[in-house]
Amino acid sequence: MLKGILLVFFGACSFGILSTFVKLAYHEGYTLGDVTGAQAFFGAVILWVLFFFQSRTAAYKAKEIKIVTPWWKMVLAGTCTGFVSIFYYQCVKLVPNSVAIILLMQFIWISILLEFLIFKKKPSGIQLAAILLVLGGTVLASGMVETNISEINLTGIGFGLLAALCYAGFLMLSGRIGNEYPPLKKSALMITGACILIFIIFPPAFLINGALEGSLLKWGLIIAVFGTVIPPLFYAEGVPRIGTAVSSILSAAELPVAVMMAGFVLQEQVSFLRWVGVAVILSAMVLPNLKYLKRR
Repeated sequence: MLKGILLVFFGACSFGILSTFVKLAYHEGYTLGDVTGAQAFFGAVILWVLFFFQSRTAAYKAKEIKIVTPWWKMVLAGTCTGFVSIFYYQCVKLVPNSVAIILLMQFIWISILLEFLIFKKKPSGIQLAAILLVLGGTVLASGMVETNISEINLTGIGFGLLAALCYAGFLMLSGRIGNEYPPLKKSALMITGACILIFIIFPPAFLINGALEGSLLKWGLIIAVFGTVIPPLFYAEGVPRIGTAVSSILSAAELPVAVMMAGFVLQEQVSFLRWVGVAVILSAMVLPNLKYLKRR
């Protein structure tokens, strides 16, 4: 139980510090295409190398795995991850880091809305209350109350909401297809799909223009490890140990970690009122899972 808790918690923290590294890469002059391309490329390479060594172990060979989902569907589903990176990192470029992560957290209510629109799954009263908390917390945490409307970058907010929409779609697809795949292979296929999409939109000039001889190699590896390697592997190992309800609550650690990194590393101003908004959003993530925790 303790091992599962630590794995999920550190996986969430890994996601939380990701946007800070992206911001630092931007400060050194790298573009959106450089950052997203390097992350997807190095992430896919690392995951495939890890899977290669895992597939050579006796324990893996002894397992009988019946694959039902075609590999190309996994690659196609992975394009959602590519869109998340593109939209989210563009949002990070246009708005403060602490605001970008709050916009991404809107996937909570967007996921509920997609479930209703696509699968006709009506939200419960608790889920509706959670949506209201998220929306109210977002107004506080994003600083809208303390900022003039003319100072708000609406384009950045739009990219942040698009990232949240794609993230909600990714979670919905990831939970419904390819669950028979080994976690490493599933992650590798999906990140490969993200890499292909990003390379189509942003041709990988960084592979030949000498950017990797500078600090892009460092930032690409760091962002790949913390964004595409550690979280899926830690979640794949930790979630089955502690259950979905506890995992979703621990995953909320991503939000305060991102805001703290923005304050301490990037020197962004995070007022008390914005911290109140963060607390409200965290409570919205805990609320729908209370009944499952009581059962446990």
